[in-house]
Amino acid sequence: MTQPEQNPSPDRECPAYRSGEPVALFIPCYIDQFFPQVAEDTAKLLTRLGVPAVFPDEQTCCGQPAFNSGYWDEARKVIHHFCDVFSRYKWIVSPSGSCTAMARVFFGHVDPDDHIVDTGQRVFELTEFLVEVLGITDTGARFPHKVTMHIGCHTRRELGVADQPLALLKSVRDLEYRELPDMEDCCGFGGTFSVKMPEVSLSMGRTKAENILKSGADVVVSPDSSCLMHIDGILRRDPAMRHIRIMHMAELLVAQE
Repeated sequence: MTQPEQNPSPDRECPAYRSGEPVALFIPCYIDQFFPQVAEDTAKLLTRLGVPAVFPDEQTCCGQPAFNSGYWDEARKVIHHFCDVFSRYKWIVSPSGSCTAMARVFFGHVDPDDHIVDTGQRVFELTEFLVEVLGITDTGARFPHKVTMHIGCHTRRELGVADQPLALLKSVRDLEYRELPDMEDCCGFGGTFSVKMPEVSLSMGRTKAENILKSGADVVVSPDSSCLMHIDGILRRDPAMRHIRIMHMAELLVAQE
């Protein structure tokens, strides 16, 4: 395993991980329902790296849909349940930058209680945990394809996580990285935004899909399945883009093609 040259997020103070400490997996609703392979590969990846992974059965949602829609009282109930389930774990890892940001950045907006804020602060996005906590950029994966990467807005802007997934991606054996034009632009999904403003959401998504095509990549990878779900729906409806497949970072980092 190679060590990263520097801490990509100097503003984030990460505690030291001690070998053998269990990690609680927080699997967001849409991954559980639509992309279960991402959850399985997250557990497989951590296990392969010697990190015991546990899945608290009582977990549900992080409360983001209600929070983003302005239903803070309803979101607070969900957040309290989240903290009841996860507060006993030192390490909480999620294969979703969006839901990690909800926990770490926005739990305190809904309820500033120390118990709530402290639990939210212990949630790490998967690639962030690998690079900043474990100090790993090479997971031993092999993937001989042309790959570009999209990083969702919550992951990039709220968590400051961008260099971490890129470092992991570039360490994958035989992978040819293709930079995404205007990579910082939003894909247009935005959760409830795509429901409330579908025309704008689709227009932004088409622009993102066109840039993916311009990159020359055969695969687009992201730390967020929610963005990928939106992008994939657009790619599959265009004959010129239909050959491009989506992959979550967890799927790529365990690949042995």
